[in-house]
Amino acid sequence: MNALHLLRVTAAGTGPPAGAAVPPGLLEELAAALGRAFRVPCRVRAEPLDAGFAFDAARGQFHSTAILQRMAALGEPEVRLLGVTPLDLYVPVLTFVFGEAQLEGGCALVSLHRLREEFYGLPASNDLLHERLTKEAVHELGHTFGLRHCHDWRCVMASAHGV
Repeated sequence: MNALHLLRVTAAGTGPPAGAAVPPGLLEELAAALGRAFRVPCRVRAEPLDAGFAFDAARGQFHSTAILQRMAALGEPEVRLLGVTPLDLYVPVLTFVFGEAQLEGGCALVSLHRLREEFYGLPASNDLLHERLTKEAVHELGHTFGLRHCHDWRCVMASAHGV
């Protein structure tokens, strides 16, 4: 990997409730943190990806695997692509996912939706959101390098079922 690109993933018309968008500056902060962690240049792509095609009206959620497949078409050689979205994600066998990645692939996706304190009826905390997002991003990017889930709950590669 020579670089890491962050991609804003949105959904026109079927998106999250008001106030649930990606906070201003969050992607830039994440890019800086990931650039330091992986020691590669990291930038935010200007054009967002509209994930409306992946919306499941019955669940009120977005199918993360379908979004990853669309992201793969936007990839570049030697560049990892990380999608960041405020949308609530799922895979058919789970109620929700915090993110998903292509194992040993070029793309990963993370959701802010359930990383936010507000989801649990608590006051917003930008510091906590940034910390959770960074850990989830490193976790999903780890899968793109072939890392699997770790059994040690203290490891960033541990499987997360809650925040």
